[in-house]
Amino acid sequence: MTTSIKALDIVALGEAMVEFNQTKNQPVDALPMYLQGFGGDTSNAAIAAARAGARVAYLSRLGTDRWGDRLMDLWQRENVDTTAVVRDAQAPTGMYFVSHDAQGHHFSYARAGSAASRMQVQDVAQHWGEAIAQSQWLHLSGISLAISASACDAAFAAMRHARTAGTQVALDSNLRLSLWPLDRAQACMRHAVSLCDLFLPSMEDMTALTGLTQAQDIIGWSHAQGAAQVVLKLGADGALASDGHQQRLVPGHAVQAVDATGAGDCFAGNLLARLSCGQSLWDATAYANVAASLSVQGYGAVAPLPQREAVLKVLSSAKAPQA
Repeated sequence: MTTSIKALDIVALGEAMVEFNQTKNQPVDALPMYLQGFGGDTSNAAIAAARAGARVAYLSRLGTDRWGDRLMDLWQRENVDTTAVVRDAQAPTGMYFVSHDAQGHHFSYARAGSAASRMQVQDVAQHWGEAIAQSQWLHLSGISLAISASACDAAFAAMRHARTAGTQVALDSNLRLSLWPLDRAQACMRHAVSLCDLFLPSMEDMTALTGLTQAQDIIGWSHAQGAAQVVLKLGADGALASDGHQQRLVPGHAVQAVDATGAGDCFAGNLLARLSCGQSLWDATAYANVAASLSVQGYGAVAPLPQREAVLKVLSSAKAPQA
């Protein structure tokens, strides 16, 4: 943890999107109806961190359309600073549609050529550098790297700027092979892990990226690339956390899940919020496990993200460590 005083706890960089989720229990022959919501992994994490009490800002590009306006309104309602969000009149805000059938839920994306995909290296110096330097943590994900070559370059530039400024870097693997070929994903993710202080992989992502199937091997690979701290997400089983000297399996919090959308983003945002206020890696992971377990008890990516008081109540009843 850096000892300098920072104006922000977390800045998150990536792609935010507007969601259209098909309503369930419609007649078979009826035209589909959709509920409008919001998504985007690092945006979800930013909101989760803000609800946990952290001082948060978001870095991205949005269109100047009504959907971009709605995302700006969302962040402002959620106390996420939007000062450094760039409005791009030449490109639309990305969106996606969620449909449902007997096989589960399916995603259709309208993000090609979106404003976020037009993020570029110059944005770091022109728009984002000050916010990054003023924050304890910069948070990115594999999706931040994958949406375009220029966005990937911008993400790397932001990570390098953070390290120069004494800002720690957190990276969530969030691998989406529909966005880029495996060989490019492997090369870019390996480089990104070398630039991060905290890596947040999942078993599924790491098996696809590295072929490794054992938790210990994945932890070892992550440290070997340069990540000082690693928290391997294990779903309902909790998380395996490592600071490079010791490892601890932090148990999950058992609940009846109804929708896991955004659970990993909730975990990341809450983990960083607790690290920002000085909690140990182990206690912060325990807190994030509980927050994620609360988020899967509601529908959607944003609405179920818990407030700090709800997480502390569960921790208190379980006599778990808390601040």
